[in-house]
Amino acid sequence: MSRAWTRAGGPQGSAGSGAPGQADRAAFWRRTVRGWDVAFYLMLALTAAGVVVTRPTTVSLTVALAALAALAVAYQLAGHRAAMSGSMRLAASYLAVLFVVVPVVASASVAGSVLLFIAYSQIWFFAPNRRTGILLVVGMTLVAFTAIGYQAQVRTAEDFASLATQGGVTILFAVLLGLWVTQVAEQSEERAQLLDRLEEAQAELVEIHHAAGVTAERERMAREIHDTLAQGFTSIIMVSQAVQADLARGRLDAARERLDLVERTARDNLAEARALVSAFAPVGLAETGLDAALQRLADRFGEETGLVVVVRLDASGATLSRDREVILLRAAQEALTNVRRHAQASKVELSLTDAADGSVQLEVTDNGRGIEPEAAEGFGLRGMRDRVRSGGGELAVSSGTDRGTRVQVRLPATEEQG
Repeated sequence: MSRAWTRAGGPQGSAGSGAPGQADRAAFWRRTVRGWDVAFYLMLALTAAGVVVTRPTTVSLTVALAALAALAVAYQLAGHRAAMSGSMRLAASYLAVLFVVVPVVASASVAGSVLLFIAYSQIWFFAPNRRTGILLVVGMTLVAFTAIGYQAQVRTAEDFASLATQGGVTILFAVLLGLWVTQVAEQSEERAQLLDRLEEAQAELVEIHHAAGVTAERERMAREIHDTLAQGFTSIIMVSQAVQADLARGRLDAARERLDLVERTARDNLAEARALVSAFAPVGLAETGLDAALQRLADRFGEETGLVVVVRLDASGATLSRDREVILLRAAQEALTNVRRHAQASKVELSLTDAADGSVQLEVTDNGRGIEPEAAEGFGLRGMRDRVRSGGGELAVSSGTDRGTRVQVRLPATEEQG
């Protein structure tokens, strides 16, 4: 209970910090203090009634009632305020008054012993620690039972022994009960703090997941733009340059054909942009499926570059999900883009086959100058590798002894295999 009193003042002062858990506990302890107020005034009224019923002398009755009134005023001015604010000075002032009133009332009437119920509970409520609580309980019992012995006019050794035994039992009961209730209050507060920390950790985890999701989505969009729009614009630029060369040489028919290719590429790019905005699958897949999309990609690549493109599509593809089809199509796009930019090749082979282990294998092989072992991976290749790994697959890039580059993607056909 000593910790309960500490928390009663603590959270109230920090409730304005905006922490929901602290504000809730501050309200809880304020309601608890109101309960203590009711219990205090009820016990005080019962004590006053008991004093009157026992009919002490007029002087004793007047002194006892005056002491009880003083205790009520002291509680209102110091005790209650100490409970609400956590002030040690106010708490000490109130306990000092309590230590005076209890023996005064107990010496005036046997009913004054009822005040011990108030005294013990408030001592444990206000005590800053267990040791202080025990010392105050022992001190209160000694002064109270001394006053009770005086009021009962204890004279014989037998009476003293009986009174001492009662006092010892009372001390033992008050200490054990106070320690137990204090432990319960501390554990409740610790659980409340743990719950607060858990809620804070959950909130931080939600924020981290949100930030990670935003980053992942940005990376995904960057890969999508790189694999679609950026490659399409690169094609448009290269074909436009070829158109200018044809016009300079007076080859109008060739220029017209290349302009038609520029228009088709631009339209495809526009469709891809709309698909990205709508979060749809690539346009080619949505319309015709993976095989047709790869064939169309290879045909357009051959038209744009003039390279010989050999396509072999032998995979069943029956169990491929749309996400895996997207991975394979984007890998083929990136591989062909790298051939265009770096390979200086004259021939490209693109194949999609079923592997012996049940996975699907995509290969793009060229007869160009190859790739140096120490060459750093660019953004496109890193994006391709990340995309393939996200589908549970593997990416291998190598150069043969006779140069050329092979890009090999192996992807599980189903989620279970991945």
